[in-house]
Amino acid sequence: MPEPEAPVVLYERRGPVAYVTMNRPRYRNAQNSAMTYALDDAFYRAADDPGVKAVVLAGAGGHFSAGHDIGTPGRDAHLPFERRAGLWWDHSGRAGAESRFARESEVYLGMCRRWRELPKPVIASVQGACVAGGLMLAWVCDLIVASEDAFFADPVVRMGIPGVEYFAHPWAMPPRIAKEFLYTGDRMPARRAYEIGMVNRVVERSGLAAATELLALRIAQMPAFGLALTKRAVNQAEDLQGLHAGMDSVFGLHHLAHAHNAETAADPLGGMDVAAMKAMKEAKG
Repeated sequence: MPEPEAPVVLYERRGPVAYVTMNRPRYRNAQNSAMTYALDDAFYRAADDPGVKAVVLAGAGGHFSAGHDIGTPGRDAHLPFERRAGLWWDHSGRAGAESRFARESEVYLGMCRRWRELPKPVIASVQGACVAGGLMLAWVCDLIVASEDAFFADPVVRMGIPGVEYFAHPWAMPPRIAKEFLYTGDRMPARRAYEIGMVNRVVERSGLAAATELLALRIAQMPAFGLALTKRAVNQAEDLQGLHAGMDSVFGLHHLAHAHNAETAADPLGGMDVAAMKAMKEAKG
């Protein structure tokens, strides 16, 4: 009998902290739909447990997340999943822009917005790559602790697409830095991310887990309801600054780009599959 596959998301509670770990290290924790829904299950579990005061989101192996799954054997974008984040119909029986919009409204923008509202502090523990869809997961967290070797990038402008679906760029960093970040697609080292205020702390790789746990335990000493209200207060302030409406407007531009690619290029990603992205990175040196 073949060995059963490991869960794509691991969940562990230690004291007042829940640890949610993406578990596709072979593929740098690329996010397929199975992982997205498993993350949703894990966050619900943490929210429902009165003993959990804080949550840590991490990635197994050498990298936090290389982004959305655009080319692994476990890619499942064509498959139906139970709708949870909205009332758009299932994407799997639809075609073209209708299918893409329905799916991404659910598994990308919709899920990330739900997770941002988890009424408990969430800390991202980031090592190695945090790219494109990985940014979305880090940005929904309240705090980010990064290792010295961590780097952040959103290279999807190379596909002709104006940033990932959860478009928090001008809120996660100053607008001119966001433009440079998107225009170049370059990697932003952890230290630079700290300098611009996107990351809370940068630590040695060997001490990442311990530093994240220490911060989570410190936060867990605060009253749970006070933490929930404080999180809601800051999130509401961001929304009043245009975060929610801005994401809605850019999500439309994102899908205009997909549709344009589908008409003029090899596919909705402009022909930029994993191999093409890797070749472009290597050519750049």
